[in-house]
Amino acid sequence: MKTKIIIAFSMVALLLSSTITYAQKKDDDTTNSREGFLFEIGLGGGIISIEDSEGMQTFDVAQGGISFPELKVGYMLNKKLAITAVMPGMIYEFQNNDRHFGGFIPSVQYWVKDKWWIHGGVGLAIDAPALYDISDSNDDWNFGCSIMASTGYDIYKKRDFSINIQSKLLLGRAFLEGDAHRDAVSFSVGIGFSWL
Repeated sequence: MKTKIIIAFSMVALLLSSTITYAQKKDDDTTNSREGFLFEIGLGGGIISIEDSEGMQTFDVAQGGISFPELKVGYMLNKKLAITAVMPGMIYEFQNNDRHFGGFIPSVQYWVKDKWWIHGGVGLAIDAPALYDISDSNDDWNFGCSIMASTGYDIYKKRDFSINIQSKLLLGRAFLEGDAHRDAVSFSVGIGFSWL
């Protein structure tokens, strides 16, 4: 069942990105000036699947989740390329507690067309309690490594402000006590609010 859900989401993302690609103007003139610092906050929803090496949870069960806030800061190197640091993540349930699997990922963002961009990087995975659900039984913070890839399309632009729709794939592993680990795969679709 989980495999069918992931395949369905992948097909939707592929169709969306191919439609966006063909919807671009034929000329390569950039109508949006991009320079200086970039700041973005996003929110969305999707699916997350967690597997614990201790056998408490497996990838066979996927959960719906929300991703908020997702933060991105960066600096434009030129009109098409920015270096960024992003904090993606998603809330999930583990042993009746709400937790957040995310990361801090140095990354690059490249505008393939005037409004369509791709984004990716490798960095630190963070598995922690959701900020609203910290308790004695849910207070462990775990760290590891993660990789992220995303794509988006600017649907509105006015001066330095833009709104985009985006999809994001995050893969990560957090190391737990006693040589155990927790793996996560999440796919989200959301909206981003950018200032550039």
